[in-house]
Amino acid sequence: MESISVFEIIKVGIGPSSSHTMGPWNAASAFIRIIKRERSISEVKEVFLEFFGSLAKTGIGHGTDIAGMLGLNGEDFTTINTSKIDEKIEKIKKDQIIHLGGEKEIPFIYGYHLVLNMQKSLDFHPNGMIFKAVFEDGTELVQDFYSVGGGFIASQEKNSIEKHCVRTLYPCHHGSDIVKYCDKLGLKKFSDLIMINEESWRTPEETRLQALNIWKNIKECIYKGVNKEGILPGGLNVTRRAAGINRKLLGDKVYKNIDEWFQQVVDAEENFTNINKWIACFALAVNEENASFGRIITAPTNGASGVIPAVLMYSQAFTECISEDDIVRFLLVAGEIGTLFKKNATISAAMGGCQAEIGVSSAMAAAGLTEILGGSIGQVMMAAEIAMEHHLGLTCDPIKGLVQIPCIERNTMGAMKAITAANIALESDPTKAKVTLDEVIQTMWETALSMSDRFKETSEGGLAIAVNVPEC
Repeated sequence: MESISVFEIIKVGIGPSSSHTMGPWNAASAFIRIIKRERSISEVKEVFLEFFGSLAKTGIGHGTDIAGMLGLNGEDFTTINTSKIDEKIEKIKKDQIIHLGGEKEIPFIYGYHLVLNMQKSLDFHPNGMIFKAVFEDGTELVQDFYSVGGGFIASQEKNSIEKHCVRTLYPCHHGSDIVKYCDKLGLKKFSDLIMINEESWRTPEETRLQALNIWKNIKECIYKGVNKEGILPGGLNVTRRAAGINRKLLGDKVYKNIDEWFQQVVDAEENFTNINKWIACFALAVNEENASFGRIITAPTNGASGVIPAVLMYSQAFTECISEDDIVRFLLVAGEIGTLFKKNATISAAMGGCQAEIGVSSAMAAAGLTEILGGSIGQVMMAAEIAMEHHLGLTCDPIKGLVQIPCIERNTMGAMKAITAANIALESDPTKAKVTLDEVIQTMWETALSMSDRFKETSEGGLAIAVNVPEC
């Protein structure tokens, strides 16, 4: 089994969905690279893109079509000016031209060259898409892709696209592996083992810098969210709430930048109610940014991108775990827990419902928080198990296919459950636990397989059809 770096699970992304936005964007970029490898961009006459299954059914609400076009246009979601996305898409549609790979202008008619096929699903995975390039000589290049969660893509031929197989020094594919190797090496901290394994990709210094860069992006995303008001795009007319909560909690306190704002948060009145409100505010801020094509941290997905930031920000503002080492250790542990779900179950709501997104992110956050609060390796594992146990069966039924209702509020709940799970684990003896992390991961996967497709990000069941939202 291939090892996965924690920074493949926790990474810089763009809203509103990792599987429905980042995955198709990555696939389009990969298709451009395949064209360059097999032929050349200059030989391409036309390019076609067809989305199937869940990608098609909720594609408009998730910006799947936008991601496909921008990826083919040679844009990079980690660097694109997010405020220019609407302008770029409008130009493609109006001019009916795409700048393929950023190199060659070719005709591109929305609805003809890009199609959302809601009547058909591909067998390999619900999030399927097919790209086709037609060359000047009449020959074709066809490639299938599947967005398998968290921005990861695959094809039927390859389990993962354009990735080098890495085997860490101490492969941790199950929770039991982590316990085994920590015991073998005499390690007292979960994060110590993960830091060793991350050396398969980069030096410890580079790992530390990458973790701190993730934290920097988290703070910037929250700060943007708590300072932006208005209505979220998409037609549901959802009002941004993080800014209002932030304003009420800070009262008449003023700030000019992120650091001044953060200090005001730390200095604000602390009581149980206010701290809970701040946790909700942090999560709302991130997911409101996500819903509006903002730059966020995918952890492990975009729909669940507010949980880990909210819990990590909570630790920095309201606990004594405020060092850079605490931030690094939190993210290493959280990311490694995410890899266990990725390898042994799924982190795709289209495959497993929202238990695969909010449930996994809550388990990740619970483990990270337990680690920096002084929990043992067994308590860290127990916290992750508790958090997931109480998300089992959670469906994904977004209204109008938008990552807004119930997604945004659901992140606040996942954060609260993560903190509760950590507190329970820290007061418990993990040797007396009746359910292991590996067992709950297996249970989650079995639940996913048994769940109706109506509740797997298709907007065909649950709230998506129970709530009557008029078309705009």
